[in-house]
Parts: sequence; structure tokens; C-alpha cells
Amino acid sequence: MPLKFYSTLASPPSLAVRQCLAYLDIQYELEDLDYSSGTHMSEEFAKKNPQKEIPLIDDDGFQLSESNAILQYLADKYAKDQTLYPKDLKERALVNHRLCFDLSTYYRNICDYAVNPMFFDYPRTDLALKKTHIALSNFNTYLERTGTKYAATNHITIADFQLATSTMCLESINFDLSDYPLVQKWYATFKQEYPELWKLLEPEMLVLTACEKNPPDLSHMVHPIHPVRKS
Repeated sequence: MPLKFYSTLASPPSLAVRQCLAYLDIQYELEDLDYSSGTHMSEEFAKKNPQKEIPLIDDDGFQLSESNAILQYLADKYAKDQTLYPKDLKERALVNHRLCFDLSTYYRNICDYAVNPMFFDYPRTDLALKKTHIALSNFNTYLERTGTKYAATNHITIADFQLATSTMCLESINFDLSDYPLVQKWYATFKQEYPELWKLLEPEMLVLTACEKNPPDLSHMVHPIHPVRKS
């Protein structure tokens, strides 16, 4: 049976997994969930993922959520060489670090500043902007210290899939990256060397840009965490 992939439109974690599936040429059956409908928060979906979050994969009955864990699983099972998720202890540690950094700091702060205000009743605050600049500065420093073309090594890895989707969120609101030249160069290199992956991201980025200009009406949604903007 083909791998089943539960995803939703313009979801950065889902897009990271989509890049991995495309890069590894993995055939899959897409279950495209409408985020605005709240389908992912249903008790039926909770049977698949108690966290009620997207993405999720079902690999012949093996169900796995959390995009980082999915990327690691796919790379370990399907990669044709050791560049995407290196076996070398130190290189793999750096990839794992970048994945953790994206989850704890980079995407978290970018999401709070750039994405959440598009969909929920959050203002864009100076504090959120400051945290985003700190995250960008951290990433720029990591690139400076490793001196590598990509986030952890001189080859693209699963960490770049996550970091690229996070950076795409900033591009969707025309955020200026010029103060972080190594991040800017890394992002441009990714687009230039992997145009097929960027083709996956660009239309989703434009969806976010549209949501930035015209926030979607989610007033019907009862979200357990985020405050819903009243129409």
C-alpha cells in the first residue's frame, strides 16, 4: 500500500515533509485536510493523532506525527545515500541540532510573528519581532561557524527542508533578510539549486501572502489554544 500523507494547505511543517517525499521520489496518497474546517481537531482524526495536529503519515499501518520525526523516518528508510540524513555521528548531530533549533526557536518565533497573526487574534508585537531577529541572528551565526553551503553540511539535508519553509513564511510578508547575509545566501542557494523543491513552496507562500492581505474568517472554529478572530 502507498504511504498515506495527511497534509493541509500552506502548512510549513507539512511542506517540509512534502519536500522530503519529492526529493526521495516516494509515492504517496495525499489526504488533503481543510484546516479552516477544523477536521484535524475532530475525535475521528484524534484516533490517528491524539495531538490533533498535521502532518501525519501512515506507512502501511505505522502512523507517525511530528514533522521532524517524519523527516528522520523517511530519510532513514528511503534515502539512497547518506547525504540527506548523514550516518556520521557529528554530521547527524548537527542536522538534529538544526531540526531542534527550528522547532524551538526559528520556526517558533517566525510563526508567532509572521503566521499566527494571519489566522488568529494575535497582534504583531515588538517582542515577537525581536525574537525573530534573534532567531535569524542565531542561524546566521551557525552558518558562519560551519562555513557550509547548507544548514548543517555542504549537502542539503532534512534540516534544510524545515528551515526553508520557515524562511518562506518571512518572505510571504516581505521581511528583509539583508541584515543576515549568510541566511540570505543559503536561502537563495536553496532556490537556485533545488528549483523543483521551490516550486512546491512558492505557491504555498503566495497563499500565505494572500492571507496576510485578507485574513481568512475562522470565526466558526473553536480552537483549544489560539484565540479566534471574530468576524
